[in-house]
Amino acid sequence: MNLKRLSVGSLSLSILLLASCGGKQDTNTQSAPEAYETAVLAEQSAQLEVSFPATIKGQEDIEIRPRIDGFIEGIYVDEGSVVRKGQVLFRINSPSAQQELTTARAAVNSAQAQVNTAKLNVDRYRPLAAEGIISNVQLETAQNSYETALAALAQAKASVANAQAKVSWTEVSSPVDGIVGSIPYRIGSLVDKANVLTTVANTNNVFAYFSLNEKDLMSLLQSLEGKTQAEKIKNLPNVKLILADKSEYSEPGRIETISGVVNVSTGSVSFRAEFPNKQGMLRSGTSGRVVIPTSLENTLVIPQKATFSIQDKVLVFKVQGDSVVQTVIKATSMPGGKSYAITEGLKAGDRIVTSGVATLNNGKKIAVKDAPVATEPQKAE
Repeated sequence: MNLKRLSVGSLSLSILLLASCGGKQDTNTQSAPEAYETAVLAEQSAQLEVSFPATIKGQEDIEIRPRIDGFIEGIYVDEGSVVRKGQVLFRINSPSAQQELTTARAAVNSAQAQVNTAKLNVDRYRPLAAEGIISNVQLETAQNSYETALAALAQAKASVANAQAKVSWTEVSSPVDGIVGSIPYRIGSLVDKANVLTTVANTNNVFAYFSLNEKDLMSLLQSLEGKTQAEKIKNLPNVKLILADKSEYSEPGRIETISGVVNVSTGSVSFRAEFPNKQGMLRSGTSGRVVIPTSLENTLVIPQKATFSIQDKVLVFKVQGDSVVQTVIKATSMPGGKSYAITEGLKAGDRIVTSGVATLNNGKKIAVKDAPVATEPQKAE
């Protein structure tokens, strides 16, 4: 009986010991912190690329309007045609212009007849006045009539010249070399000075127009060498153009002008960048983005995979002792989209978690595992 009780007691003690050992093993496993890759931040040089929406215009975008009223009688170009300066684009049938020319020519004939009559009178009165048959007053009156007739003739001839000019306006020609835009009117359409027949865009060079707000403008100008705005513009780096399909235009451009007036409605200043377009790839009226490279010295660069977002804020996990703390940062994306340049929130010497941030939470204990952070300057390609 005693032996049986001893056996049962021994079995119970063994079960308790096993349970106790198992519990201690689980506790040790749970308390071991997980290792995460981290890096200590150091200052370095970097080059940012800041882009702005832009509208592309031809170097010369000319609206072609008729100078007289009438019906379109001929269209000699098609949309997209390459034209030269002086090339005839349209012909306008304007009966009123032809009538004015006919009337002006008739007025010249009438004025010429009056001149002839006045001259006859002067020639007739001159010998009579010399012999005293008529007074000099009559001769002077005839002379004045002759001069009046000459002035009327000159005026009539000027009217003919004006009428001929109007008739020449029936041919609408291109004022510049360029490419023809859309043609909204066709043969037979009644047009006047208010109608735009087409546009001719000179796109050998194109202008990209974009805007910066006052804060960005001041920051940009302060970063450039030079005393005047003109000197600072000359020291601006070449800019790039990103097209609507996200591709990069092959030719670099230059910022040529900065508007001297701030738009009161938007608080922005207009910029104009010029790009060569010898191949004719860029068209007036298209859109894109102008990219301005900006060099930074003594900045911090971190991989974007080390960050996460909460609402509109970007955060990292900064290591403090054996735990991590969420830290809000301000950063700008680097060329290539894989790194951030830190503008606020971190300093040199801080250690951050560089991978696996999705599995962390604020205050979590971790084991530190060093990982390299790029120290080469980030440059735009």
